[in-house]
Amino acid sequence: MLPTATSPLRHEKFIIADTPGHEQYTRNMATGASTAKLAVVLIDARKGVITQTKRHSFIVSLLGIQQVVVAINKMDLVDYSEEVFARIRKDFEEFSREMDFEDIYFIPLSALKGDNVVNPSSNTPWYTDEPLLPRLEKVPVHKGENFTDFRYPVQYVNRPTLDFRGFSGTVASGAIHRGDKIQVLPSRRETTVQEIVTADGSLDSAFAGQAVTLVLSDEVDISSGDMLVHPHNPPQVRSLFEAVTVWMSESPLHPGTPVLLRHCGRTIKARVDSLVYAVNVNTLEKEEANSLPLNGIGRIRLSTTQPIYIDPFSKNPQTGAFIIIDPLHHGTVAAGMVLEGKSFDDTGDESLEAHVQRREFFWETGLVTQKKRHARYGHRGKTVLCIGTDRGLKRDIARALEKYLFSAGFAPYYLGMSNIKGGLDSDVQDASFNRDEHIRRLGELSRILTDAGLIFITPLDLVHAYDLKQMRHLAAPHEFFVISCGDTPLPRKEINLILPEDISVDKAVIRIYEQLKEEDILPEYTI
Repeated sequence: MLPTATSPLRHEKFIIADTPGHEQYTRNMATGASTAKLAVVLIDARKGVITQTKRHSFIVSLLGIQQVVVAINKMDLVDYSEEVFARIRKDFEEFSREMDFEDIYFIPLSALKGDNVVNPSSNTPWYTDEPLLPRLEKVPVHKGENFTDFRYPVQYVNRPTLDFRGFSGTVASGAIHRGDKIQVLPSRRETTVQEIVTADGSLDSAFAGQAVTLVLSDEVDISSGDMLVHPHNPPQVRSLFEAVTVWMSESPLHPGTPVLLRHCGRTIKARVDSLVYAVNVNTLEKEEANSLPLNGIGRIRLSTTQPIYIDPFSKNPQTGAFIIIDPLHHGTVAAGMVLEGKSFDDTGDESLEAHVQRREFFWETGLVTQKKRHARYGHRGKTVLCIGTDRGLKRDIARALEKYLFSAGFAPYYLGMSNIKGGLDSDVQDASFNRDEHIRRLGELSRILTDAGLIFITPLDLVHAYDLKQMRHLAAPHEFFVISCGDTPLPRKEINLILPEDISVDKAVIRIYEQLKEEDILPEYTI
């Protein structure tokens, strides 16, 4: 039997996320998915992709689950229609393009009659892939485990006798070996692991997930809630950080709210300083908001009364996850995931405008002025951003534009996003909310290249108004020239040139060239 909305099926390897439309189910789903390796998104064939489908799929993506099985159930109620299956598959694929799923498997099934649950069904001869359970049995259970970063939150100081003093807990990530040097946080005292003790005897090594007691070679003051790490590989020690949160309380989240934060065995006082933005689960667009309602998802900035020891969730889910507790009734009101990098909101010293003003104040220039660069290159520095749904078309247009402008004697430079992710952003994991850090760095890079007088050309996937607003601010005082190859979610006023989807690359380049001249980016003459 498949799970109901109030009883999710959770396994060490996978979670089944039913999507019947019950809002309260989000809490159970998010909790179960936090330790899963694969998610089964269960869709009613009669209803197709609904809001809950999108919300749960987005949460799965946020939690770093990259393998997803979309089980399209109740196929018997739609006469095992291949057309219905294909339509739901197309809808889900279009919605999930912005998510970081590595593999998506679509399976038509009827849980009531057993079609494609264990064995292939004769009712769906058009479906030739594996049934549900054989697919689940092949999930690599340890894929994505962090065995590099040793993190050991101390849960209990173990002193059964006067002659024994150990520190008990579970290895959150990484590995520890007898004789390893370790560092204690927050004191930063260093010592050596003398013994690794378990109920079954001593071990030479312990790995992520094992509950052990560590005996140290020195008398070091350690308390419950402290963390043991390798000295050469510590976590971030922060009292101000940003996170994505799934709000689970009927009372909305408002900036300035005091809360309790539970992280790695510690409960400390914290405050939600600001709501950077909320996410529309239907479109995945980032929207300005003053509050976050029940089941809302958004990016928040938190401050804590004591420093905590964190890693970005995308690198280490064990130390990058936390829950938020209401200090009055002590109920869990949110789950959170620590993010890489930083964003900017519109308030206080953390505003984007304040950052740009500080950056420009300290900007160190050489002896070559912008006027001289304009005279040398015959044009102003500019960022040309190619967007649109057809990834191949916009890339081809961007590359052809670089060649055309270079042949005409100008100074263009094309840079693909894969180059940026593999170089400048190689330390940033490819997760949904980490895209903000990619956008931030692209904006800063644009400022540098256009200041050098170049026409910086790059294609970018899935750009929303929030992303473009951030990049425009960061690239100031130079501007963006935005080209849309086909449809885009951006408002028309944000687009400099819209190209038809069926346009040839050569014709597109000529259109862009003419528009650049019309807007005086490529002047007819140079003084």
